[in-house]
Amino acid sequence: MNQEKQVYISSVGFTNVGEHWNESIAQLAMSAITDVLDGTSIDQFDHIFVGNMMSSVISQQHNVGSFIADYCGFNGVPVVTIESAGSSGATAFHQAVLSILSGQINTALVLGVEKMTDSIGSSIYDVMSVGSDNDWELFHGVTLSGIAGLIMRRYMYQHNISNELFANFSINAHNNGANNSNAMFRNKINLERYLQANIVASPMNILDCAPDADGACAIVLTNECIEFSPGNHIRVAASNMSNSVLPLHDRSDILIFDAAHNSANMAYHQAGINAAQVDVAEIYDQFSIYAAMSLEACGFVQEGNGVDLANQGGIDINGVIPISTFGGLKSRGNPGGATGVYQIAEIALQLAGLAGVNQVRDPQWALAQCLGSSGGTAVTHILEKINIK
Repeated sequence: MNQEKQVYISSVGFTNVGEHWNESIAQLAMSAITDVLDGTSIDQFDHIFVGNMMSSVISQQHNVGSFIADYCGFNGVPVVTIESAGSSGATAFHQAVLSILSGQINTALVLGVEKMTDSIGSSIYDVMSVGSDNDWELFHGVTLSGIAGLIMRRYMYQHNISNELFANFSINAHNNGANNSNAMFRNKINLERYLQANIVASPMNILDCAPDADGACAIVLTNECIEFSPGNHIRVAASNMSNSVLPLHDRSDILIFDAAHNSANMAYHQAGINAAQVDVAEIYDQFSIYAAMSLEACGFVQEGNGVDLANQGGIDINGVIPISTFGGLKSRGNPGGATGVYQIAEIALQLAGLAGVNQVRDPQWALAQCLGSSGGTAVTHILEKINIK
């Protein structure tokens, strides 16, 4: 990161993740923005960055950033809408960080928002899959869960493991999500329930998959060292994005997330730390297999050992690298283009000691990584807690 200019998180704001049938995408956005403004003295912004994946298709609303800015009373403020599939919100945050570091702006409002329940049934799966390669995958009926199922089966074969060993990714997420008032599913599960779950894309069952939902999350960024919570300042120590091969058949190894690996390594370099120094992480657990591979790509464990780490308690609140501490995508829910912003806000709360009963013990460094297009895009952020008395 630029050593002369720094970026700090001033405030975060949420809506709960779920099925907001009676609220429009603009109303969801307004709720998150109202919440974020309650936590900061900043009320004017040089630029607004909106991460959204599907409003032009599901909500029939193009230029959703300007639409929301107008609805929320930010007329005259430059706004840009950013789409990069599931990583749209994280990419919007990345662009906001770069803009502040460039010196062109001093403050930014980052918003991730998605309204998935405007579409129901099979149509939502068609829309969700447009992040895949259309010529080689989507056109032939391959869905995101179908791709994940193929990867999971290969992973099981190559590492000689059974599907029940993936259960702890879901069990851990639901254990944590049960304590998150913003989570879509606040129920705990066990191995028996996991094994009884219906198959979605063999060998992957429904508890291996995150629920799609509505949600909005907002973050205020500034170049001033403003307190996030009493005595705590949250600095964006690294912000990095990488892309890789989109279609599955063109990847040199489908069991390695190249973009996630490269993005994480560059983020470690920017922050001046290594994977072992990260105290808490939010990774992209849209599917259990993605959680295992993301742990490996981020260097928390060697290739093929992601499942072992989960079964040894390594991802629990008191584990080596706690993940999904607010429920992750699996329990909190997956609000599409807003997911990456939720992840960053959640690790900021961990660093500030505001995670309640799911608080990780005295974290200093936190990582959030969001994926798009089955790992074709990866955005990694590292936050640092700075104590200034």
